[in-house]
Amino acid sequence: MDNTGYAYGSVQSGIDKTCAIRALKSARLRGEQSLTIAFIGLGNMGAPMARNLVAAGHNVTGYDIAAPCPTGISPAESAEQAVTKKEFVITMLPNGAILRQTAAQILPIMAQGSILIDCSTVDIDSARAVAHEAEMHNLGFVDAPVSGGVVGAENGTLTFMAGGDEAHIKHVWPLLDIMGSRRVHCGQAGAGQAAKICNNMIAGATMIVTCEAFALADGLGLDRQKMFEVVSASSGQSWSMNVYCPATGIGPSSPSDNDYQPGFASELMLKDLRLARQAAQSVNTETPIGTLAMQIYEEFVEKEAGSGVDFSGVMRKFTSE
Repeated sequence: MDNTGYAYGSVQSGIDKTCAIRALKSARLRGEQSLTIAFIGLGNMGAPMARNLVAAGHNVTGYDIAAPCPTGISPAESAEQAVTKKEFVITMLPNGAILRQTAAQILPIMAQGSILIDCSTVDIDSARAVAHEAEMHNLGFVDAPVSGGVVGAENGTLTFMAGGDEAHIKHVWPLLDIMGSRRVHCGQAGAGQAAKICNNMIAGATMIVTCEAFALADGLGLDRQKMFEVVSASSGQSWSMNVYCPATGIGPSSPSDNDYQPGFASELMLKDLRLARQAAQSVNTETPIGTLAMQIYEEFVEKEAGSGVDFSGVMRKFTSE
């Protein structure tokens, strides 16, 4: 999905396939020139992405303000030290403000002709502002937010939604192909972020109405499995129903079968829905369902102990899950 998806499908059954994908990528890249890469932001997503680059034979230097540097990645003492003399710099950061701050630190130091690839999910204005600053320093910039969650990052099966000049995009494709299984050039700088927030607005709203449908089925005495069999093959089908079902024990393996351990945390979905609302306001576009989804996740995260719970855990608002 996402996305679509914070990829699960059947996670267990997909392990052999993703291992094979990684092996093929490594075999294809073995013998090619090793690139020098800085990776800033080594949290739950960044660390496995960086490890996959190392596994493909590239030299990766990492920096994170708090997270430890994974095995195989050369640690740097600062972001500035990490990016010095590197051909590519990849960032995976919490928000637009931190992206802007980090960019202000590293862009003046980055090697001429190098490219900054931002894989964070941030507001479109921040992405475009950093793209402009990169251009002023004769550097390339690609915004490339991801879908696939921690599982996709670990297995190298992320989806990348990329924005930037065609010339820069062509240079970064080989790296994105190591970390992901699908990438789409969405347009100029900021277009990747636009695609990500549009997708996640759909994902958040669809997950809520899927949970409502199960609650209604319960109230009407309709067996959940029977409802799944009908809806998953009918006009009500969706990624939230067919792949990432929020009802425990229904459909492929998903966080609902693991006490809603993320996955993709509810607070991250709330962040993305707020970004979608902000973007909609900036272009005078009405998004009433997206706004309502944002409000529901606000209540779930801030008042109903939804923080740290997978976003499909919003099921608990409507049922006794």
